[in-house]
Amino acid sequence: MSKELLTRAECNALRGLAIIGIFLHNYCHWLSPIVKENEYTFTRHNVEVFGQVLSHPDANLPLHLLSFFGHYGVPIFLFLSAFGLVNKYELASSRSVPVVPFVRYHYLKLFKMMIVGFVAFVLVDAITPGSWHYDVVKVVAQLLMLNNLLPDPDHMIWPGPYWFFGLMLQLYVVYRCMLYKRHWGWTAGLMAVCLAVQLCLAPEGEELNRYRYNFMGGMLPFGAGLLYARFGGRLIGRAGLKGCWLFGGFLLFSALVVAMSYDFVAWAVVPLAVCGASICLVKWLTRMPGSISKAVFAVLEWMGGISAALFVCHPITRKILIPISRHGDIYTGLILYIVASICVAWLFKELMKRIPNPKMKLKDEA
Repeated sequence: MSKELLTRAECNALRGLAIIGIFLHNYCHWLSPIVKENEYTFTRHNVEVFGQVLSHPDANLPLHLLSFFGHYGVPIFLFLSAFGLVNKYELASSRSVPVVPFVRYHYLKLFKMMIVGFVAFVLVDAITPGSWHYDVVKVVAQLLMLNNLLPDPDHMIWPGPYWFFGLMLQLYVVYRCMLYKRHWGWTAGLMAVCLAVQLCLAPEGEELNRYRYNFMGGMLPFGAGLLYARFGGRLIGRAGLKGCWLFGGFLLFSALVVAMSYDFVAWAVVPLAVCGASICLVKWLTRMPGSISKAVFAVLEWMGGISAALFVCHPITRKILIPISRHGDIYTGLILYIVASICVAWLFKELMKRIPNPKMKLKDEA
């Protein structure tokens, strides 16, 4: 039943939607006149500025929206990762997977994706203005995907989006050691504990910043993906999948995303509303007749196919092209960044295909 909840095409479309938000957000929020997001902390000033740009919109409104909300592509990726883990290791196979081979396999998968972009970025960063000061600790921590654990992660991870690799590695470990084939209460309990601790931290404090850099900050959408894969069939069976319900769900969840962004407690659960809105949108597109909806879905699906490569390469194109926008030609720089990033991502994807895939070694295969 889980495979019917999200088809392979729908998962790719969701990845496409997520990466569009992420790579555009990571450009827009570096521009000084654009409102900043609340990703790791809840800064009241950012909310107030966002309210001002909504009440007095200008030509930069699309960039404000992308900067403020685009980072929520990360929860979509976490949701899909958890959904895929359940399908692969719990529903498609009854065979138990040992901890060490599981963690090794997924680390190597992440490393294969990361190393191509990291090496290219280091070279570009070294020959462009404002080069980063790397040291042994930072480099080794990035290669081992442990830099999320270092003090002051804002100034330990470069390029910034690569914090995602450490986050995913942590969640893989948590899944296999604590949640794999366990009662749903383990997942729900861990989600509740992580959320409760987060709400006890100061909204703008460094403790919350470090907390959300690690698996605790991503546990809510990740756990939701696990539970959706295991029990979503009951929800779908009762609610149905009619186009009007899906579009209504998309509008409702989208409104909640905006409304809950103004309050610290509600902001903590915005990732769930983002995942709900995204799923409703993608499923609505598959059920809508007409060439426009099919074209939009096809674009999202294609973007999902290059999402991994686009994620690792967009910091490179951003570093090179963002001076164009900073010097006043905001949309010119953005358009060139979009075109260049997609083209480089296609090239990176072809390069990644030539790197051997890791294999999970089990004892009885030795």
